[in-house]
Amino acid sequence: MNTTKKIILVPVDFSEQSLIALSHAEEMAKTLKGTLLLLHVQIEQGLITSFFSAEEDDKVTQEIWARMNALCDEVEQRSGIRTSPLVAKGKVYEEVVRLSEITGATFIVMGTNGSETIRKRFIGSNALRVVRESRVPVISIKGKPEHVGFRNIILPLDLTKETREKVNKAIELSRNFNAQVKVVSILMTDDEDVVNKLQLQMNQVRNFLERAEVKYTAELINAPEGKDNLGEEVVNYANNNGGDLIMIMTQQETNFTELFIGSAAQEVINNAAIPVCSIVPNVKKDTTVFLPY
Repeated sequence: MNTTKKIILVPVDFSEQSLIALSHAEEMAKTLKGTLLLLHVQIEQGLITSFFSAEEDDKVTQEIWARMNALCDEVEQRSGIRTSPLVAKGKVYEEVVRLSEITGATFIVMGTNGSETIRKRFIGSNALRVVRESRVPVISIKGKPEHVGFRNIILPLDLTKETREKVNKAIELSRNFNAQVKVVSILMTDDEDVVNKLQLQMNQVRNFLERAEVKYTAELINAPEGKDNLGEEVVNYANNNGGDLIMIMTQQETNFTELFIGSAAQEVINNAAIPVCSIVPNVKKDTTVFLPY
């Protein structure tokens, strides 16, 4: 059993969306008996900085530290969770990724938005860059989900070797949050070979979850006729089945067609109204077959 202290890194820019993400991170920290690190990144202004004196720049930094310390105190008083501030300067996504590695973060929890405005495009693009480059699982949160915590974890399957990593993480979260795992394979093709492989994988995952003794359901379903957007269908499935969290892999092998990669992952992150947990697979030996440790 992993007894390492859980650390949740939360990028904060004091916007409503980042504070919504913080509320979810608080609930996670309570359940995981972990700590919170709140990170604010001062964006590099390039040549614009030459218009400001060093004294003015220091004043801004001091004000940010004051706000971060106040926010940490507020969280600790509200939830009793040990909360510490971090302030960095640079590109947001680079600093989030860098500090997640330095601090040994277990999760990054950050807000993201759609693309209706320049501000939302900015927030959204940073979240996607973090998801793409982080080795730490990223839980991105768009909008204001109905509640915090996880009761139903949506686990879409594909034909990649890294699926086991996603299943293992789903089991871990299921146990921590007493949640049900809802496994789904969405058929985007009638190719018999692909269908048979997905059915075999589904059976393997069923057996794995049963041995882990977690609550689960498992479905192999056809995409509606005329629909060919896998990411959209995953989001629809989550909406129709009480999903609280969708788990996806973000960098996967392309040995087969219709894999859950690239644009599908981005579609889910951009459009899901519930949190999305993105996992980058580790480089390891073939784990296609679900063998016990």
